[in-house]
Amino acid sequence: MATTSALKQVLADTYALSLKTQNYHWNVTGMHFKTLHVMFEEQYDELAEAVDEIAERIRALGVKTPASFSKFSALTTIKDGNEEASARTMLEDLVVGHEHVIAALLHAKTTAAQNNDDVTEDIMIARLNAHQKTLWMLRATLAN
Repeated sequence: MATTSALKQVLADTYALSLKTQNYHWNVTGMHFKTLHVMFEEQYDELAEAVDEIAERIRALGVKTPASFSKFSALTTIKDGNEEASARTMLEDLVVGHEHVIAALLHAKTTAAQNNDDVTEDIMIARLNAHQKTLWMLRATLAN
């Protein structure tokens, strides 16, 4: 089913972005350490909840959910994070990651709409809102 294929992409990208965000939470350094450490934790917590919601939607549609690093790695468009990066580079990298997830969400939303799957479309809209808000926060932080 086209919708579940699109959802698997969203799931893999969301999982990879969650892992990258957690990497940066653990490894960020510098003058804004505390602020970024807390912000990244809030972001990966939100992404972890999203991973569960997306995976459960795939299962509700009757398809097995990919659930291993190797399967996520094969599906994702998100590159691994660099724990040695500067705080600014981490922020910039997360912006790119959220943009990748937004692209996958838009594709899944369109696919769901074409297949009259209002529930999946609704979930994708909510996820788009969450990622757009996070992008706003990341970009506002970079503006300093």
